[in-house]
Amino acid sequence: MTVKTEVAVIGGGATGVGVARDLAMRGVDVTLLERGAGLNAGTSGRSHGVLHSGARYAESDPEGAADCLQENRILREIAPASIDDAGGLFVRLADDDPDYFRRKLDACREVGMEPTLLDAQELRERVPDIAEGVERGFAVPDGVVSPARLVAATAASAREHGASIHTDARVADIDAGTGSSKRLTVRVDDGPTIAADAVVNAAGPWAGEVAAMAGAELGMRPTRGVMVAVDYADLGPVLNRCREPADGDIVVPHGEQVVLGTTSVAVDDPDEFERADWEVDRTVEECAAMLPALADAAIERTYWGLRPLYEPDELDRGGRGISRDFALVGHDAAPGLVSVVGGKLTTYRRMAEAVADRVCGDLGVDDPCRTAAEPLPGADEPERLDELVREFGAVGPADSDVVR
Repeated sequence: MTVKTEVAVIGGGATGVGVARDLAMRGVDVTLLERGAGLNAGTSGRSHGVLHSGARYAESDPEGAADCLQENRILREIAPASIDDAGGLFVRLADDDPDYFRRKLDACREVGMEPTLLDAQELRERVPDIAEGVERGFAVPDGVVSPARLVAATAASAREHGASIHTDARVADIDAGTGSSKRLTVRVDDGPTIAADAVVNAAGPWAGEVAAMAGAELGMRPTRGVMVAVDYADLGPVLNRCREPADGDIVVPHGEQVVLGTTSVAVDDPDEFERADWEVDRTVEECAAMLPALADAAIERTYWGLRPLYEPDELDRGGRGISRDFALVGHDAAPGLVSVVGGKLTTYRRMAEAVADRVCGDLGVDDPCRTAAEPLPGADEPERLDELVREFGAVGPADSDVVR
């Protein structure tokens, strides 16, 4: 059986469902294909769940930081029940570079963040267990986002606007079209064949494999990072160590737990990669330098996530990139195929808008993006959101402890 659609979207994480929603709201016929049994099964569901203010990227990528800040504000408006307004702190310990601290603080101000400078005593008032060696810090508008709720609500909105969403739909092959035909044919294991005018490759770390199915090349350099959830209640803000990017520099509040992150190790195969004990140990040790009580806290769960990094960008940044910006890639070998790679959960809506703008331009669709103005389904209804999470099978390790 062949199903005809205008756009096929491959990948059911935040970016994929975001693209499906944006296109559907512009009147485009969309079919989304996710290989897993539920949505949110890849990078989105295995993140540490930070709603970034942009402070993490302010000095290295001010444009990306400004985008984070803008999207942070938008998501608070359209998806408040998916977000915990925890706030965030960047803290400098005695051994950390004071010049880096000043550069970070100045960069945050330059992108319009208005950070609040704090001395050691003020930091201790906000986080009583913070390390004795803390010297200075500043507060930023970070938050904590539930990927499961955000992905499920976005998928529900896409469906309400006419998108068709399929899980257990592993793509086996993509025919880029031959002769006079400009349509792409997407073959699904044990499922229908999809004939589409355009295909969006939003498969995250697997995007290179999807592009290869269509005879195209897409250089990917995925990296793994461990997240360690430990028992520690009432942290309050997201705690960031203000130093050059390194292992174990963030602690994220999650109800009665905190999630510690993370490492960055290149992987060759996103389906088969090592999960090393040293990463867990190092992450706990480094995070405990900020919050000593973590050293003896009970580990409740450990999970690894994969960053879908675009190789040319990572090579330009010399390895452990901090920008985490995204790239849109067209493919001469497969006209009509567009790949979106990189990025972060906080800017998923903006990424989807950029993809939809490009696809709509190719299709001759003039309708503008409306995703920043229209609230997501269940925007302020946590119970409804959790029903949607269950319906779409979207619960993941990032927030399995808080989604009811």
